[in-house]
Amino acid sequence: MIHVFQPDKYYLSIGSHSPALEINSGDTVTTTTVDAGGFDKNGVSVSERGNPQTGPIYVKGASPGDVLAVRFNKIWPNRDHGFCRPKIAANVLEPGHEAGVDDLDTFNFILDFESATAKIENPSNALKNLSVPIRPMIGCFGVAPDRGQTISTATSGPYGGNMDYRGFKTGVTAYLPVFVEGALFHIGDGHAWQSDGEILGTGIEISMDVSFTLTVIPKVEILWPRGQDQNFIFTAGNMRPLDQALQHCNSEMLRWLTEDYEMLLPDANILMGTYVEYDVGNVFDPAYTMICKIPKSVLPVAKQGSLLSQSL
Repeated sequence: MIHVFQPDKYYLSIGSHSPALEINSGDTVTTTTVDAGGFDKNGVSVSERGNPQTGPIYVKGASPGDVLAVRFNKIWPNRDHGFCRPKIAANVLEPGHEAGVDDLDTFNFILDFESATAKIENPSNALKNLSVPIRPMIGCFGVAPDRGQTISTATSGPYGGNMDYRGFKTGVTAYLPVFVEGALFHIGDGHAWQSDGEILGTGIEISMDVSFTLTVIPKVEILWPRGQDQNFIFTAGNMRPLDQALQHCNSEMLRWLTEDYEMLLPDANILMGTYVEYDVGNVFDPAYTMICKIPKSVLPVAKQGSLLSQSL
């Protein structure tokens, strides 16, 4: 079933808020998100700033110990302008090295959908030829955390959150551990374009039209977010410092290989040591995100009833 949902309330945290919509497992939701500053498709302020979330969406049948599969069917800007703040985060520069930019400076980008590119509005001479591709992604999404926690959309954790990984795009399926009844799925913080790391604290922030399918995978335990695209399976670790994020995504991948692919630990170690690729998600916010990827082309056949076989 397809649900067309128009939000009228947004949250600056991910938690056990009252559901805005209830659906069955396997249903698709078509809706909108506002930009990180709280502006909608018409440029109207409808929320306070800080990655406002659409939802939460209650998925019937989802219980703690299950997995929620999130298939991103569509992520696309619903207006032709977005903003980006140009100050590089102090934590990704050498100590004492100042970026030399005021915190309130903003660059506005104009999107050209015919060429699928975006350019700065009124650029300096040095940036007059700067053009970036329109490659929409969702920066922040997740399910309600455990123990009744309500966590700011500024950060991330095992439940998802503000991972700012540009691999979360149309055609990708994400997997999240379920901590509360109904999962309570939230989504927001769309970017028309973003480089790795989101080192500015922003991509091209913009409102989006989104469509996604939510499917409950019962009694499958995962500890950190996972995902797949056409060519890779991947795991996300969300933690600071960066080495702990790396540890979490590596361990989650090792668990995935031994559980779903029934690989012996020595074999799984060798496969990771020869084929792992890493992407950097957010390194701006309180928790960093590291992504561990393995090409599907080198994987053995997944066992019957595995995470992937139940969600495709």
